[in-house]
Amino acid sequence: MRGVVFDGKQIQVVDDLEVREPGAGEVLVAISAAGLCHSDLSVVDGTIPFPVPVVLGHEGAGVVEAVGVGVTHVAPGDHVALSTLANCGTCAECDRGRPTMCRQAIGRPGKPFTRGGQPVYQFASNSAFAERTVVKAVQAVRIPEDIPMPSAALIGCGVLTGVGAVLNRARVGQGESVVVIGTGGIGLNVIQGARIAGASRIVAVDANPAKEEAARKFGATDFLKSTEGVRDLLPTGADHAFECVGRVELVRQAVDLLDRHGQAILLGTAPATAEASFLVSSMFLDKSILGCRYGSSRPQRDIPLYTQFYRQGRLLLDELVTRTYPVEDFEKAVGDLEAGRVARGVLTF
Repeated sequence: MRGVVFDGKQIQVVDDLEVREPGAGEVLVAISAAGLCHSDLSVVDGTIPFPVPVVLGHEGAGVVEAVGVGVTHVAPGDHVALSTLANCGTCAECDRGRPTMCRQAIGRPGKPFTRGGQPVYQFASNSAFAERTVVKAVQAVRIPEDIPMPSAALIGCGVLTGVGAVLNRARVGQGESVVVIGTGGIGLNVIQGARIAGASRIVAVDANPAKEEAARKFGATDFLKSTEGVRDLLPTGADHAFECVGRVELVRQAVDLLDRHGQAILLGTAPATAEASFLVSSMFLDKSILGCRYGSSRPQRDIPLYTQFYRQGRLLLDELVTRTYPVEDFEKAVGDLEAGRVARGVLTF
């Protein structure tokens, strides 16, 4: 079968990949569509250290082909969106409803694939850039069949991370102010999450003026090319500032833009050894800096909720899909993403 493999030196679209059958508590999914996210490219450039060879992709949707022993919540033929959380479901963190903190879901890459008889790693317990993948049952979330697969694919990372960061982690309240630094796939979902939460002022910041139209479509009330003008719009500062790029200087700017009791939420992926600084004295008025993994999401609860929002017209999904590409055009998709020509490109199989 076809898949996108990174061997440590180059990315290839191969056609000799194999995947094993699902074991107990696992699901085999035929991937229909998979979003291309900067996190996939971060594996290639070393920002996210990961063993190789690896099948990339972590934002996908497809149709269940087979289930292992003990799987009852999905069946062959079901449409599913995939999450990256291979959490155990039984530890204290899972029991508290915090699956993003499950230690079984972090840093334990499996090898369900082979190529030429050699094992190949799975990225983010998902590897959606393959015609078929095997995931834990908890990662497969059934979705309505009327949701287009390219749109459904984006729920599993961009929507869970961006909207989840607003609703689950920051818990933005009605009438509050929000600054979003970076309006790529994650940033646009933060913007629409803030709109859904009822924020009164949503200031989008991006150096690329071509992104203003999309930012406003998703809910931004204002658009700036740098953070320098934020204080003109919010003289006392923002209640919430989301950094969605992963640059330490922007982390500092997010912190500096906060009003009393404000929160800076860090979503961008910075290099593993990156360090950011802030004025300690600036934090004493009850300000907070919040890390956020995967939108502090509970996928089996949140994905069905977001599909409801979509069907009600409250959550934009189709508008996120800037362009679809057959998997053979992977290099073209990467080029468009890196050049900022797409908010989210989607690979199709």
